[in-house]
Amino acid sequence: MKEFARKQREENSIVGLVPTMGALHQGHLSLIKQAGQQCSSVVASIFVNPTQFSPSEDFAKYPRTLPADTEKLENAAVHCLFLPEAKDIYPQNFSTYINVEGLSDRLEGRVRPGHFRGVSTVVMKLLQIVQPQFAYFGRKDAQQAAIISRMAEDLNLDTEIVVCPIEREADGLAMSSRNVYLPQSDRQAATVLYRSLQATQALLRNGNRDALSLQSAMQRVLKESRAKIDYVEIVDAQTFEPLMHINRKAYVLLAAKFGETRLLDNMLVDFNDKGQLTTEL
Repeated sequence: MKEFARKQREENSIVGLVPTMGALHQGHLSLIKQAGQQCSSVVASIFVNPTQFSPSEDFAKYPRTLPADTEKLENAAVHCLFLPEAKDIYPQNFSTYINVEGLSDRLEGRVRPGHFRGVSTVVMKLLQIVQPQFAYFGRKDAQQAAIISRMAEDLNLDTEIVVCPIEREADGLAMSSRNVYLPQSDRQAATVLYRSLQATQALLRNGNRDALSLQSAMQRVLKESRAKIDYVEIVDAQTFEPLMHINRKAYVLLAAKFGETRLLDNMLVDFNDKGQLTTEL
């Protein structure tokens, strides 16, 4: 992989990296499409990263579909698939980790201690190995994308982090590799995440900017289903600190379990040049 990367730099190729854990879906392919539009060489990585799973999480059963993934990447005209093994990424006596303080301790970091340390470390290693000019991440994992962007900025990396829109199923469910875990009844119930965000979007458009009121409205919608709510939060889009009033760029964040499957979703709230509120689901 490093030899391929060196050759690309010698040829002045613009390299884009799409890091994944496999079990590829249309969300991943949308990142690859974006990379293909901006870059002359697209690298996709598949690595189920053990350091971002806690002992109680689903590392062993995380979906691994390499033959299907490889076919999808070939059809998407990816130039290189990087498929490291754990011993390549974490050699014996490995002891260096990246931790983005503050951002990594909230929300997902609070629920999943150590998760973002594992994410930041593996992404840093992938960026060091591939040396891309651009790296692409989905907005569904908004906190992860913010942490990686902060890491790249703080450490003066040459890679530009590109955060791409959420890809959704026809019924609004955000695409995720973990959706395959859902039995049909839970799959149908999970659409409540999108409906709760739509309800909040309508309230925002009607002028409601009070975060507590909006969060209560979302919780009412969620409680109509079998969702077990982890959190419903409205936060500053850069610091991820809770907001009381939406007067700047923000995220509306949801995390909930359906059966044994935990899902995330969010909506981006921003203001245009005229000061008008905009939302992006």
